[in-house]
Amino acid sequence: MTSSSRTLLVGAAMFTVGLALPTLVVWNPAGWSWAERVVGRVLISVSEVESGDSMNRMPDMAESISEPAEREILYWQAPMDRTFVSDQPGKSPMGMDLVPVYADDLEAPQDSGIRVRPDFLQNFTVRTTPVDRGTIPIDLRTIGIVTHNEERLVSVNTKFEGWIEGAEFNTVGEYVEQDDLLFEIYSPQLVTTQREYLAALDYLRELESGAYPDAAARASSLRDAARERLGYWDITDDQIAALERTRTAARSLRIVSPVSGFIVDKASDSLEGLRLTPGMTVFKLVDHTSVWVEVDFFEHQIRHLRVGQTAVIEVDAYPDRVWRGQIVFFSPAMDSETRTLRAFVEVANADLSLRPQMYATVRIETPAVSGVARVPDEAILHSGERSVVIVRRDANVFEPREIEVGATGGGYSQILRGVEPGEIVVTSSQFLIDSESNLRAAINQMLGDRPTSDPRPPATPR
Repeated sequence: MTSSSRTLLVGAAMFTVGLALPTLVVWNPAGWSWAERVVGRVLISVSEVESGDSMNRMPDMAESISEPAEREILYWQAPMDRTFVSDQPGKSPMGMDLVPVYADDLEAPQDSGIRVRPDFLQNFTVRTTPVDRGTIPIDLRTIGIVTHNEERLVSVNTKFEGWIEGAEFNTVGEYVEQDDLLFEIYSPQLVTTQREYLAALDYLRELESGAYPDAAARASSLRDAARERLGYWDITDDQIAALERTRTAARSLRIVSPVSGFIVDKASDSLEGLRLTPGMTVFKLVDHTSVWVEVDFFEHQIRHLRVGQTAVIEVDAYPDRVWRGQIVFFSPAMDSETRTLRAFVEVANADLSLRPQMYATVRIETPAVSGVARVPDEAILHSGERSVVIVRRDANVFEPREIEVGATGGGYSQILRGVEPGEIVVTSSQFLIDSESNLRAAINQMLGDRPTSDPRPPATPR
């Protein structure tokens, strides 16, 4: 290449650079701060030339085009563990870069509110609902156990001494119809009393045909006394009539069932030949066409209960059926161990579907509380002795507020104190806002404890 060609090429390159560089500085596609300052100074110079007042206008113009003030960083925080803070950039225990927390991010509203970023509300789908007035059905649900109706429990015993002969039933759980033969009993006392009764009948018959009316009256008294003694021993009128008809004392007496029901207890494993004493219970029979359901209630539920209330009964064996019963009485005292009060619900059981020792789900229908302030159950945070709701005071301002809860039921809780109808409460993700509030309070307290010369928090030891 000749020297003239090189000279021409260098000149063209310099012309191109000289034309492109000012254009690039004015355009400033990368947002260079030095370029903005250069353009600003040029504009100031042009305006000074046009106005002739450069000395007075230069400071004001410089201020108008100066860079915005930097945001104040209070401390750095771990992105995945907000309890880890540091006074300088670095890494979190999980190896992630610490993110800065700016002063304007922690600007909280007055009182006890907390400002939440809009992206937080969107990402965690924070839902709200107003506190309203309405009805709360008091729905008490608990578990019960089906048991015998003790009012239908009958004991079979004898009032005289004897020995069982020919026991017809000998197994607990067997069903017995009324007037079925249970067993026969041999008793020397019974045989003697039958003979005395027959003798009194014969003696009375002889005296009634004679001329001694006073003696006949005494014989009639003897007959009546013997008959009464048989009646006291539970000898039925039919059995006495058979004795009068046959005129023969039976060696053993037939004992029949006084009721229909199931055998739930017996005197011995084997009844045949068992010696009985007066008052000894041979069988216990119970009629299961009516049963009881024993239900335990906690102390705070007692105020909603009373005798005669309707109870709805469900059992796992028949998921498509419900039974209705009534509370017939309560235990006189609380259980000292479980701190519960036992109630007895009587339930009709004509088809014998309910069997003793079944587990049952019991729901007590109680009068509703109406016209009270209420919130959905999911809006309440229960923590030990405190109940808290998150109240929305502004678009992004929330306030944790302690409340006092009354009756609950139907998915709602009565509010006795803390919020008023019309206020907005959070019903989802409120635990995140509550934890954020507690974290902010802890950090603010930690910042307040630091010397004023260094407003940043110390690094959390790990």
